[in-house]
Amino acid sequence: MYAIFLSLHNIIRWVALILGLLAAIFAFIGWFGKREWSERYRKLGSFFTITMDIQILFGLLLYIAFSPITRLALSNFGSAIASKNLRFFSVEHGVYMLIALVFAHLGSILPRKISESSGKYKRAAIFFGLAVLLLLLGMPWGRPIFPGLG
Repeated sequence: MYAIFLSLHNIIRWVALILGLLAAIFAFIGWFGKREWSERYRKLGSFFTITMDIQILFGLLLYIAFSPITRLALSNFGSAIASKNLRFFSVEHGVYMLIALVFAHLGSILPRKISESSGKYKRAAIFFGLAVLLLLLGMPWGRPIFPGLG
């Protein structure tokens, strides 16, 4: 089960990153290009947020139930904090991703509360941009797409 959930989590991270980059780029283009707000941009942000929700769900399942890395880290948390790899997966990765999830949701929700397009794009650009930045900082870049399989 661990290999399956980890592989799904790794594949979906790329989908989340691509959707996040697209949502942030289009929001910045709309903001600085003074474009009219479009339903298609709202949907792109929603797809990014939904993908992040799914990603967090798989991450929590790994963290709580399936990951031997987390089990090892939680068995001796003091030693885990001293180890760069264990600290990353037991603390840092999760914190980065939870904050990125909050920013993704804010980027999706806050534009709805404004009537003018430039304000909608501005809020979406800021929060989607922050979400993508945290995704980039918190991703385990050395992981293969299908770890544990094969």
